[in-house]
Amino acid sequence: MVNNHALGSPLGTQRTKVLMLGSGELGKEIVIELMRLGAWVCAADSYEGAPAAQVAHEARVLDMANPDQLDALIDEIQPDIIIPEVEAIATQELHKAVDAGIQVTPSSQIAAICMDRERLRVLAHETLGLPTTPYRFAGSYQELVAGAKAVGFPCVIKPIMSSSGHGQSVARAADDLEASWAEAQHGRRAADDGEVSRVIVEAFAPLESELTVLTVSSSAGVVTCQAIGQRQEDGDYRESWQPVGLDQKVLDRAHELAVQIVDGLVDVAHQHQEPGWGVFGVELFVLKDGSLLFNEVSPRPHDTGMVTIMSQRLSEFALHARAVLGIPVSSNDTRLSIPQGMTAASRAIVVEGDGEVVFTGVEQALSTSDSELRLFGKPAVHGHRRMGVALSTAAGTDAAREKTRSLLDKLHIDVLPADQNTSIA
Repeated sequence: MVNNHALGSPLGTQRTKVLMLGSGELGKEIVIELMRLGAWVCAADSYEGAPAAQVAHEARVLDMANPDQLDALIDEIQPDIIIPEVEAIATQELHKAVDAGIQVTPSSQIAAICMDRERLRVLAHETLGLPTTPYRFAGSYQELVAGAKAVGFPCVIKPIMSSSGHGQSVARAADDLEASWAEAQHGRRAADDGEVSRVIVEAFAPLESELTVLTVSSSAGVVTCQAIGQRQEDGDYRESWQPVGLDQKVLDRAHELAVQIVDGLVDVAHQHQEPGWGVFGVELFVLKDGSLLFNEVSPRPHDTGMVTIMSQRLSEFALHARAVLGIPVSSNDTRLSIPQGMTAASRAIVVEGDGEVVFTGVEQALSTSDSELRLFGKPAVHGHRRMGVALSTAAGTDAAREKTRSLLDKLHIDVLPADQNTSIA
């Protein structure tokens, strides 16, 4: 188990080398925080010009789901730490890296569990006893029909291997199941491998809201951040805010469930002599009666956690960097830094079109008090893509959310015609 990393100046030869697998907007913030602490970072992704690649010491382009390409990259870089920031990764190579003495964050075992909804749900509900929606697994259309009948309609169908709402659908009656099965097969990860994807079919819960509880595992143990409220569209983040104006008993229970699932995952890591360090984004459902259900957990900083740039003493990215480097993280590090009665909010800047995205009016937008912008610098958009985030603080949730909306209204966004050579992930 790695617990002491050498950090130093850019001219140092013994400082910690970190390999980022995935170089999106979250990875970019993590790279910046790692570099502030003296680590050397190589950012890898499937396309050139990814956000984190723009700031890292070095960058590589490869298919990270290809075992041979990933193995060659690890052999070339010889990292001390590997940080997976996407799920389309050849996890068997991460296991090999651990055997070679490389620290995988939070662990190779956790990465494999969290990218597989079946393994994660079995661990959370059947092993750890966390409350969840009624569910069944199905490996064929016939099993899906039986599973939907068991949990009832409406029900949600998701591929076992997917993220960000890809392949997910709601079946409101038996006649919808054929289309849901087709959507799951089309939208899953590695959809061109010719194999049938297993799915999870879940009862449709009477949701009041959804929460993310950022939970940090470090050399000092497990601590949580204040719960984050969120709004999604088609399974993808659009807004988040912190703190959440819910009854304290509900919030206390949310933190208990978050610690329970992260403790369970870290125990698995320890069983394989891995530290299990890093930030986890624990997603929970709040039902109309105030009860809570576990949904999923991401073994990395969470999209909704962008709000922590404005709200906390240390953002989720700074917390992640410290944890993976073996630096203790305490509850003082996760505390809110905004005054009592204030709320921080974030709003995704989602752009539709085909081509390069150009922002103007940034100076007008940033004239809004207590506000920030993060423009990710992604090379292009084909369809729709998250290209930035607006951040604000105000007195109360509604005011903070409205402030981010008005900030976006001051931006002008153009999509220039796509160059024929432009390629993005």
